[in-house]
Amino acid sequence: MKYTLNTLIIFIVLSCQIAWGQEKEIIDGIVHEATENSQLEKLAHELLDVIGPRLVGTPQMHNAHNWAKDTYEDWGVQVRREQWGDWRGWERGITHIDLISPRIVSLEGRQLAWSPSTPDGGVTGEAVVIPKVDNPQEFEQWLSEVEGKFVLISMDQPTGRPDYNWEEFATEESYQNMKNERAAHRRLWSERIANAGLNNITLVEKLEEAEAAGIIISNWSKGFGTNKVFDAKTKTIPMIDLGLEDYGMLFRMAENGVEPVISVTAESRELGRVPAFNTIGEIRGTEKPDEYVVLSAHFDSWDGGTGATDNGTGTITMMEVVRILQEIYPNPKRTILVGHWGSEEQGLNGSRAFVKDHLGIVDNIQVLFNQDSGTGRVVDISGQGFVEAYDYLGTWLSAVPDEISDHITTTFPGLPGSGGSDHASFVTAGVPAFNLRSLDWDYRTYTWHTNRDTYDKIVFDDVRNNVILTAILAYMASEDQETASRKKRVMPRHPVTGKPRAWPVTRDPNRNGGN
Repeated sequence: MKYTLNTLIIFIVLSCQIAWGQEKEIIDGIVHEATENSQLEKLAHELLDVIGPRLVGTPQMHNAHNWAKDTYEDWGVQVRREQWGDWRGWERGITHIDLISPRIVSLEGRQLAWSPSTPDGGVTGEAVVIPKVDNPQEFEQWLSEVEGKFVLISMDQPTGRPDYNWEEFATEESYQNMKNERAAHRRLWSERIANAGLNNITLVEKLEEAEAAGIIISNWSKGFGTNKVFDAKTKTIPMIDLGLEDYGMLFRMAENGVEPVISVTAESRELGRVPAFNTIGEIRGTEKPDEYVVLSAHFDSWDGGTGATDNGTGTITMMEVVRILQEIYPNPKRTILVGHWGSEEQGLNGSRAFVKDHLGIVDNIQVLFNQDSGTGRVVDISGQGFVEAYDYLGTWLSAVPDEISDHITTTFPGLPGSGGSDHASFVTAGVPAFNLRSLDWDYRTYTWHTNRDTYDKIVFDDVRNNVILTAILAYMASEDQETASRKKRVMPRHPVTGKPRAWPVTRDPNRNGGN
């Protein structure tokens, strides 16, 4: 059968119209499901309020994996847990800290992750500050008196107000005076430790050897009532993180000869080595089942808060994307995987292990989208050094509704391997893996690794925005006839020093922030 040129043109036009109609139907379905039947609040409540923080090696992390597996199975999504290694098992118990002299006050604080516990019944002792000394010998003499006492080892902050508060209300002279005072405090505190012949690590070791009752720090985030929380550096005595306000009060009392006495109960339980997992969900592809579009978010958190924005929001975003795709796009061209990685906070351990253990999958990943920067709407996508990322990412983004894509700045080609989240594990292996960077919402000050990272900090409208964006990108990447290019720029190096030089930055002129 022969076709005239006009017939072929009509056939091509009709085919394009059908394809465009199918694409529009899927995208409209994604938007409708995300806005009219959102499960984000439910997922966040179950993950954050009920399960709570997900420190690697804790029963809560294990519970979270089981919850995610059950949830995916309820949605009809294939899911599996994959052990990537093991970790130190530890379970937090009650922490209660009270000032009992010169007055009664319950203090805001908790033992740090993996901290040893107090003996049964808790410990009562005087709170003291490491002394001002001229030499290590003087410090050693002071150490002989520290047994049974709680030692404060963080500097005193001259203000508990964030800088933006000073910038808004203080005079320029007052603001500068505060900054000068803070710098002086920092310098004098460093000298206090250095004069003892110690650094932050050896100081802790010396206090443990001297059988102090415990060590107290305050890792202020520079925001109202917010502390950063990490892991304890002690092996035999508890390490307690106190809020700025209560720490400052104790510090001033101790420095002024008041001899404050506190009572500390810090319960925790060592569980030995325990298995550590990734949870992997899958919607099997129909035409290219051995090629993959990967949705990525780390599952673990620090446990000062409940890990809401780091990375509960990334987790529920990717779970909601999978739920919607299973509902609206259940037969994708390529297989869609979702990876909930364990132990990102300790060095991208879960995602690195997945790359190492699944080279066959890694070699056939079309693209990976990662989200791990808080609750805000996505505002930036970097090309991660992939030379042709502009072409395919630009095409996929063109299908996203303008009200979502207009505020996104794209940077091409970007820096190879830049970024400190799980996408970096895949970029290193040559995978086109992109981090969907969110609007800040004071993330670094108030929620990142802090005791205030809780459900109430989530901005659900922005998270819904990210669900729609990610679902459409995943759909477009799955349907793309072409395989995404893996061609990467190599960082140029200085001909003499050999050090990497920065690439010039180019931006998509069709998006905000273009030049």
